[in-house]
Amino acid sequence: MSKKPTKPTRRAPAKTKQKAGLAPAASKSKAAGQPKAAPKGKLVCAGLLGLALDNDDGHKRLTTGEQFVLVGGSAESHERMTEAVVKTFEELKRRHKRLETVEPKELADILQASTPK
Repeated sequence: MSKKPTKPTRRAPAKTKQKAGLAPAASKSKAAGQPKAAPKGKLVCAGLLGLALDNDDGHKRLTTGEQFVLVGGSAESHERMTEAVVKTFEELKRRHKRLETVEPKELADILQASTPK
């Protein structure tokens, strides 16, 4: 009696490890009014990109942070972008919110209020 060759069995996909520097989408406790977290197993990544095109002096300006990148602009506009982003993240922290979970409308309001006049 001959044995039939067996097919290799498929294993369930292993859980993916969290990438360095990226936090889970939401904590286990849910506060009222917070957006729903991403489905389990989904990694949510969020960031801000600032771009200014008013550079006349030839300098290449680049400022990066954990969740933002600011590129270009004159010294004045680049400084304004930097100040706006720093104040925005301070306000998010004060509100106990994360960039990954804040509503786009609320983020736009915070950015507008954080931008120097």
